[in-house]
Amino acid sequence: MALARISLEPPPHIDPTKATLAYGRLAIKRLNRELKDVDLLTRQRAVKALCDYLHDPEHIAEAVNEGVVCSLNTLLKDPDVPCRAYSTECFVILCQHAIGRTAGLNHNILESFKPLIAFNQPDIIRLNTHKAIELLTTDPLGAKAAVESKYIDLLIKCAEKEVDEIKIVVLDTLNHCLSFDTGEGLESGGIPLFTRLLSHPSADVRARTAQNILRLCVNPKGKQEAIDNETIPALVGLLNDQSENVKASSAGALAFICTTNHGRYTTLNAGAIPLLLILVDDENSRVRVNALKVITCLSETPEGRRILLDHLNKISPHENDMNAAVAKHARIAVSVITWKP
Repeated sequence: MALARISLEPPPHIDPTKATLAYGRLAIKRLNRELKDVDLLTRQRAVKALCDYLHDPEHIAEAVNEGVVCSLNTLLKDPDVPCRAYSTECFVILCQHAIGRTAGLNHNILESFKPLIAFNQPDIIRLNTHKAIELLTTDPLGAKAAVESKYIDLLIKCAEKEVDEIKIVVLDTLNHCLSFDTGEGLESGGIPLFTRLLSHPSADVRARTAQNILRLCVNPKGKQEAIDNETIPALVGLLNDQSENVKASSAGALAFICTTNHGRYTTLNAGAIPLLLILVDDENSRVRVNALKVITCLSETPEGRRILLDHLNKISPHENDMNAAVAKHARIAVSVITWKP
């Protein structure tokens, strides 16, 4: 589904060509000084020029060492919208680099970001801020810092109410954070919200939602909540989705839920087996692997094994699949299905 692009239309006088860029090593020094200037126009031009300057990776370390992160952190509180917007864009660029992420965490940038994800902020500021947070949490230290800063509850609220373009970024961030800690996600109502989002019109949202359910279902409490909130029928319904990512993530989530007896029987009663047998022949190897994992779990029930024994001819050819992971899980599935007490 096409999304409207969120962008900033800056005032006409913010022209980076009018910001005098000093030569060589003095460029960052001068821009950093102008970021703190009392004159609004000077700050606007400086932060826009810095945004363009940082697109060259060679300038990242220089900017960090010159203290630009501290200046940008202060500029995040500027009353002027373009100043805040371009500051967040600078952080998006900086957080694409390990040295930028480390500097941001050292300056406790996550606390400065919190007011900028509030719904009273312009869309472009919220989008850039969420992008920067997502990049920060790709690092284990960043994910840990976000969890300790109580971001999971905030992000779950954002995932419910944000516009689609931002919602996708929020779900990616949650995926990083929930891989570190599932407890707060469950306490914040993650499973009920994600169950509702499984019916979202955007395939990108559905795929990321299923992946977040997978993260929460690593926790035994998450598995039980998925059963109680009718999450399993929703996931089974997505096994015939048009999107490969949606099918793969839905099957992956079911594989975690089906590690319990209650989860296996609920999935079995939801009519998952016919859809899973179709996915075994899918072109996407991730879809095939996850489908075989669910089939293996379901074949641990007498009813599931009885049904799957009639369909061994669909599964056994994949024991020689070109993909090593698919072949491995096909062999496991066949051994469990054909097991005799």
